[in-house]
Amino acid sequence: MKRVYLASPFFNEKEIECLEQVEAILAEKGLKVFSPLRNPIDERVEVGSRQWSIETFMNDIKHIKWAEIVVGIYHGNYSDSGTAWELGYAYATDKPVVLIHLGPNSNLMVHEGSHANITLEELKDYDFDQFASSFYTGKML
Repeated sequence: MKRVYLASPFFNEKEIECLEQVEAILAEKGLKVFSPLRNPIDERVEVGSRQWSIETFMNDIKHIKWAEIVVGIYHGNYSDSGTAWELGYAYATDKPVVLIHLGPNSNLMVHEGSHANITLEELKDYDFDQFASSFYTGKML
């Protein structure tokens, strides 16, 4: 069972809906997924506090290191700086990134750092054992 870190924004209903769709697809594929939304740090720590910030950051780093693959949900250029950081960290630590494009465009630093650039529909058929590489062909900034 492959270990996956799911990098994604989850700050509004649309982002959460997309995240839930991807989580369901990855679960159907039998992948072991760490999703930061589903794994918040100790609830006794006040959200927004310095302690919360440090613990959240360290927990995400720990799980990117744990993962064999990082799957990123990308809503287009400037969609979320935290997700972009996670994807960059994954690339810098030799974790392959499968990037799911949902937006109308992309930043070259995000798609060029990804092993595979696919759509949500393509994720349904994507074989994580074959792990095919693909390039982004849409509008880039």
